[in-house]
Amino acid sequence: MKGFLSNSFETDSIRIGMIVPSSNVTMEKEVPRILHRRELTFPEKFSFHSSRVSMKRVDPESLLAMNQHADRAALELADASVDVMLYACLVAIMVQGPGAHREIEKQLENTIRNTNASVPVITSAGALVNTLLEINAGKIALIAPYMPPLTAKVCQYLENEGVEVVSAQSLSVADNCAVGRLNSANLLDLLDNIPPSAEAIVLSACVQMPSLDMIAEAERITGLPVVTAAAATVYQALKTLGLKPGIQRFGSLLEGSVIIESSLAA
Repeated sequence: MKGFLSNSFETDSIRIGMIVPSSNVTMEKEVPRILHRRELTFPEKFSFHSSRVSMKRVDPESLLAMNQHADRAALELADASVDVMLYACLVAIMVQGPGAHREIEKQLENTIRNTNASVPVITSAGALVNTLLEINAGKIALIAPYMPPLTAKVCQYLENEGVEVVSAQSLSVADNCAVGRLNSANLLDLLDNIPPSAEAIVLSACVQMPSLDMIAEAERITGLPVVTAAAATVYQALKTLGLKPGIQRFGSLLEGSVIIESSLAA
């Protein structure tokens, strides 16, 4: 796996900044769980710092309104001298159209740079795209909590980035608080609908839908690499920080062992 550089954070914990929708609670659970698991093997320690932007319903109007407050949240986190900043709402980026993750990341980094600070910004949308491309997942099956029209936008966004969505399942939950209360074990029941052509599974295309504890089991059941928006975001954050993943229990991506051989020649 390319891109992981040696680095050392010896004097303080690594500060992870997160811009989260006001109704999101899952990212602030799953990201610390993943990185605290890494602390069992590696010397680096992590701390977690959030700024919230208002959003309760997962619909285009609410998502676009939320994005208008992202600059304010980024400036607040920059005051905490975070080492990396995660914009933790995948569909809020993708609903803006093709390539929006690159524009938003650049916008927020420039906003921070105007305060004479420099912080890398990773959107969960960009993290999922980049991770799928890096592991050569050319054909994916996707599960999302959104209403079908929003799931379709996610699929279109991924297709525009060169990832073919061969199957998409929508749970049709519009209330973001309700999304956070979904039982992640129920995701395993949806694996029977994964078509044979899928090379990888996006078990949760939403950082609010709980899925972390089901990743390894879903891989065991299907024999396919399983990615989630949250796991991809942590994976890309570690890469940006120059740190190896090497995280046990949460699937092959976070272990650092997944790559899809069948697509290497494409």
